[in-house]
Amino acid sequence: MAEDYYQVLGVDKKSSADEIKKAYRKLAVKWHPDKNPNNKAAAEEKFKKISEAYAVLSDPKKREQYDTFGSADQYRQQYSQEDIFRGFDLDEILRSFGFGGSRGGGRTTFRTGTRRGGGYQDYEDPFSGIFGGMGGGGKQYANMPQKGQDAEYNLSVTLEESVFGADKKISFQMENHIEDINVKIPAGISTGKKLRLPGKGLPGYNGGPHGDLYLNISVMPHPIFARDGNDLYIEKTIKFTQAILGTSVDIPTLEGTTKRLKIAPGTQNNTKIRMKGFGVPGLKGSLKGDQYVKINVEVPKKLSDRQMKLVEQLAEDGI
Repeated sequence: MAEDYYQVLGVDKKSSADEIKKAYRKLAVKWHPDKNPNNKAAAEEKFKKISEAYAVLSDPKKREQYDTFGSADQYRQQYSQEDIFRGFDLDEILRSFGFGGSRGGGRTTFRTGTRRGGGYQDYEDPFSGIFGGMGGGGKQYANMPQKGQDAEYNLSVTLEESVFGADKKISFQMENHIEDINVKIPAGISTGKKLRLPGKGLPGYNGGPHGDLYLNISVMPHPIFARDGNDLYIEKTIKFTQAILGTSVDIPTLEGTTKRLKIAPGTQNNTKIRMKGFGVPGLKGSLKGDQYVKINVEVPKKLSDRQMKLVEQLAEDGI
């Protein structure tokens, strides 16, 4: 059966560039020779195959050319390995994945299968720095300390924790064990923010440092308060007569206290009243937010005969 680059990466022909990159990243981490010390030869071959597939499918022009052939075998008949990997910076890609790329030492070359000008065309082997090529650069790379993989963890916090800060303990699954990590949540953090914990990621290679752990923060909904940026919002329902005549109401704060708030006569439905300085502390020295009270005016659904007559009198007076 003819080899298909899409099948090699486990993606669909309609997959986006981001989906193809994500699939390659997952396979590259799985099949990188450093991750398979007991099966290095097979891992090297697998890694070369997925990298060749990614070199073609990650380049829009090469991908378009490949789609016209439909199989890797037919594509290789038309294009040499030099053509396939031209412009493909494997070092940079691996560094972005945390492997570090090939360093220190020359890269070896090997011959393509096509004669040009009476001889073979030589070019740099993109895998020599990884698999220990003839020039010795790969052996230097294999023995060099490399930083471990970065990791991500989705952390949900309460609204109170996001506003006032908190100390939390999380259990993070490492390669072969669960590690408990203490985390300090800064006051004012919001959904979508990331916290970086240096050195709390996956172990390095050859004595290299651990990667970093990134916490993706998500603030859980609150039964009373809503947050928008550094401002807090709460709703308060008052009677129709209170809106007309004015009143005072007790408003809770997120700190657990209550504040007496004056409602002016003639307050309209959906009026927002500002409580300055009762919002969320700003990160990195930015201003603290405010708390806003949204007033809902309750219109009675049922009235007694006496109440109805009074309302009718008000109506007659033009109110």
